Amino acid sequence: MRRLWGRANSVNVQKALWGLDEIGLPYERIEAGGAHGVVGDAEYRALNPNSLVPTLQEDGFVLWESNAILRYLAEAHDGPLALPQDVRERALIGQWLDWQTTSFTPAMRDAFWQLVRLPEPERDAALIGGSVAASERHAETLDRYLQGRSYVVGERFSIADIALGCAAHRWLALPVERIARPELERWYAGLARRPAAAVVMRQALS
Repeated sequence: MRRLWGRANSVNVQKALWGLDEIGLPYERIEAGGAHGVVGDAEYRALNPNSLVPTLQEDGFVLWESNAILRYLAEAHDGPLALPQDVRERALIGQWLDWQTTSFTPAMRDAFWQLVRLPEPERDAALIGGSVAASERHAETLDRYLQGRSYVVGERFSIADIALGCAAHRWLALPVERIARPELERWYAGLARRPAAAVVMRQALS
């Protein structure tokens, strides 16, 4: 039995959902987090003491943290997400997973909360501006890196594309003016054509 706890409009839950769908693993998704609550319940906290989503349960094994779940799926299941044999390619995948979670996604957090979660009279223009500027710097980094590349690492799709693809989806959907990033947008459009990406691409920001 495999369960994934979390709401489908959470960017971190989307990473896990995309990974599961990419491999073709059956699972039950249980609504949790945000308006669904649950994460503060004692039963859930016994699974995930951070009271966050996602949380994966698989045959008695429990794992939380979205990028840890992606790494586990890549290592535990044969298929399109299997990690490359080359140790340096594996290291690069880890590098970009860390960059997504420590740099790109945190940079856009204030803009997301202000523009998506708060009514207009309560928004802080300075916070939005600073967040957009920081996000633009990271978008430029990714855009330059992706020049001439179909995927983030090597010649095949990997969990790095999932993590960065989810972050890029949020960035490109934010209601702000952005500098054109042709390489990032080309790479993103390629990811969007993957059937398993639908779990992310069909989600509006909320």
